[in-house]
Order: sequence, then C-alpha cells, then structure tokens
Amino acid sequence: MMEATIKFPALAVALLCCALAFGSDALTIEPRSSWGAVSARSPLRIRGAVDYVIIHHSDNPNGCTTSEQCKRMIKAIQSDHKGRRNFSDIGYNFIVAGDGKVYEGRGFGLAGSHAPNYNRNSIGIVFIGNFENQAPSQQMLQNAKDLIALAKQGGHLKDDYTLLGHRQTKATACPGTALYNEIKTWPKWRSI
Repeated sequence: MMEATIKFPALAVALLCCALAFGSDALTIEPRSSWGAVSARSPLRIRGAVDYVIIHHSDNPNGCTTSEQCKRMIKAIQSDHKGRRNFSDIGYNFIVAGDGKVYEGRGFGLAGSHAPNYNRNSIGIVFIGNFENQAPSQQMLQNAKDLIALAKQGGHLKDDYTLLGHRQTKATACPGTALYNEIKTWPKWRSI
C-alpha cells in the first residue's frame, strides 16, 4: 500500500516540488517555476474530481533526455499554445519527460486546452516525444501511472475514471500508435 502526506492548499495552483514514494522510486513533479512558465491568462478552475485522463504525445521527433532539453521543449510548447493557438496557457495539465521527471503544466484543478469536449472534466497528460513507432521508456510510463495514482489520492480524479488516448476525442494520430497501444493495456482504458 502506498502512503504519502501531501497537502494541496485550497487556492494553490502550483505544486511545490514534491515527491511521492511508490516502492523504491519517487515521482518528482517539477513546478511551473522550474521550467520558466509564463503566467496563464484567466485560468478556469475545476471543482471536484474529474472523470477522464487523456493521454497525448508532443510529437517532437527526438523527445528529450536532459532537464535542459525538456524545459526548453516545454517552454516552446507553452509559447506555441499561448501564441499561435491563442490558448490561455500550455494546454496540458502535466508533462511526462524523458529526463525522468513530470512537469506541472496547468496542474490539478484547472481546465486544460487539450481535448475538445473533455477539457473541463479531464486531466491532460502529454509525453514529450513522438510515439508513433516506439513506446515511451518504462520510466516515463511508470511516471504517468504514478501521477494518475497521485491524482486519485489527492481527490482530483474519480476512482472510476476513464483513460483515453487523444485520438479518441478528435481526429488525430495523437498519442502515436505505439503509446496508444500501450495505454490500451492499462486497466482504466475504455473504447468509446
């Protein structure tokens, strides 16, 4: 049984760098400040636990393996989302990176801009890289699973949530065939 004490202040948007122990490894969530996030415009709060987790990939061909590379890519994603796409912030709630870390995007309790018709009732998790032909590393996959467990434990995600790939919410190849085939083996994935 996993055990952790994590307090989420009622009005806090950012997670302070925290660790949640799962076995011998720890999930590290890097706060927005760690990657140089620009403030969001008019974030939309979500009250209570959501029903869905939506999995994405960033479609960056080479992904990232160092914190410096990953932070640069995350900042570029935010710039694209706020600039060209005119989103209020980076579209995803969390980013799973190849440096072994999870980065806070919008975080818990805020609606994303990642899956039409699901944004106000989901947590959007993006894996940095292109996962059409090859699945993410075992570390990245485990980090996503641990993040989902943390969301449930913190009351941000319903116990009977549904896991979807982005392609199930709109016409897209995201999250890549290899990653999509992987998440289809996870217990909460559902065909819709």
